[in-house]
Amino acid sequence: YFAQFVLSFPKMMDGADHPDKLGGESKTTTDVDLTDTTLVVDISDALSEQDKVKFTVHTKTSLPEFKKSDFSVVRLHEEFVWLHDRYFENEDYAGVLIPPAPPRPDFDESREKLYKLGQAEGTLTKVEFQKMKAELEAEYLATFKKTVAMHEVFLSRLAAHPTLRNDSNFKVFLEYEKELNVRGKNKKERFGSLWKDLTKSVDEALVSSHKDSDEFFEHEKTFLVEYNKRVKEAARAGFRMTRSKKGVADCHIPIVATVATLGTSDTHGLSKFLNKLSDLLEKVRKLEGRVASDEDLKLTDLLRYYTDDTKAGKDLLYRRTRSMVNFENTNKALEKARTKGKDVATAESNQQKAKDKFEHLSEVGKRELQDFKTRRLAAFKKGLVELSELELKHARQQIKLIAEFIGVAGSLEYTPAKAIEQ
Repeated sequence: YFAQFVLSFPKMMDGADHPDKLGGESKTTTDVDLTDTTLVVDISDALSEQDKVKFTVHTKTSLPEFKKSDFSVVRLHEEFVWLHDRYFENEDYAGVLIPPAPPRPDFDESREKLYKLGQAEGTLTKVEFQKMKAELEAEYLATFKKTVAMHEVFLSRLAAHPTLRNDSNFKVFLEYEKELNVRGKNKKERFGSLWKDLTKSVDEALVSSHKDSDEFFEHEKTFLVEYNKRVKEAARAGFRMTRSKKGVADCHIPIVATVATLGTSDTHGLSKFLNKLSDLLEKVRKLEGRVASDEDLKLTDLLRYYTDDTKAGKDLLYRRTRSMVNFENTNKALEKARTKGKDVATAESNQQKAKDKFEHLSEVGKRELQDFKTRRLAAFKKGLVELSELELKHARQQIKLIAEFIGVAGSLEYTPAKAIEQ
C-alpha cells in the first residue's frame, strides 16, 4: 500500500488538507522574513518517493553574479547536508553562526503504521479502517510538509545572511542544473568523521574551562550551555505531550465506530441520539487531532530547531575560545623567541596572524550572537502567540459543538420500546 502512496507536493496547496497547519497564518515559526529581496530562495515543489525526497529549489534574484533572474533546480537531502558541511568546515566562517542542517526525511514510523494497518484490515470494521487510513495519510503528509519547510528555512537563512549568501558553493547549489552527485560517506570516511568529532569534543572539554576576559562571551558561554540543555529537555517533553494528545484523538476512532453501529442497530428509540453523539465525537476527534498537530508544529518543532541552533551557537563559541587559546600560545612563543633571540620574525608573524584572526572572529561572533538572541526571542514569541490563538480557537469550536449537541439532544423525541413493538 505504501509503495503506491507517492505524493506530489505543490507549495501552493499547503493549506488544502489542514487550513490551520501550513497555509496562511500557520507558517512554521522558524521561517525567515526576508527584507532584502535581492536573493529569495524557496522550495516551490517536492516529490516524496519511497527512499528519497526530491526538492525543487526556486531562486529569484537581481544579483549580477547569477546568469538568470528566476530559475529552479532539483536537489536531494544529501546535497543540503553537503552544502552545510562546506560552510561548517570553512575557516572563513569561523565567527559565523552556521544555520543547522535540515533533518533527514524520516518516514519509517509512518510506513510501519501503514503496513500494520494493512495487515489488520480484516480485524477492523470498514468505518474504522477508512478513518485510521485517513489519519495515517494525514500524519504522513504533515511530516512531509514539515520536512520541506525545514529545508526551506535552511536555504532562506543562508540567502538572508550578508556573508553566507556570497559563498561559491551556495551559488553552485542554487544554479547548477545537473545533479551534484553527492554521495554518502563510506566506512572509512564515517570513521574519520567520528574520530574528528571525538577529537573536537575532547578539545572542547579542555578549552571550556578557559576563563574569557570578555564578559559578553563568558556570559554567552555559560548561558548557551545551560539553555541548550533545557531546550533539549523541553523538546523531548513536547514530543511526548503531542504524541499523547495524538493518541487521545486516535482513541476516538473505535468509540465513534461503536456508537455509530449502535445507532443503526438500536431497537429502543435511541438511534437519533446515538447518531448525533457519533457525529459529535467524530468532530471532537478531528479537533483533538488538530490541537496535537498545532502543538507539534508551533511548539515542539520550534524547540527542536532551537536545540540545533543553540548547538551552532556553542560551536561558534568553541571556535572563538580555540582561537583565543591559539593567540595566547603565540604570545608565549613570541616571548620565548625574544628571550632566546631566535626566529623572532617568524614568531611575530604568527602572533600577528593569530591576533587578527581572534579579533575578527570576536567582532563577527558578537554580532552573530546578538542577532541570534533577537531572532530566538521573536521566534518563540511568534510561535507561542500563534499556538495560544489556535488553541483558543479550537476550544471555542469544541464548546460550540457540545452546546449544539445538548440543544439538539434535548429536542429529540424518545420512542419507548413498547411503542416500537406495537
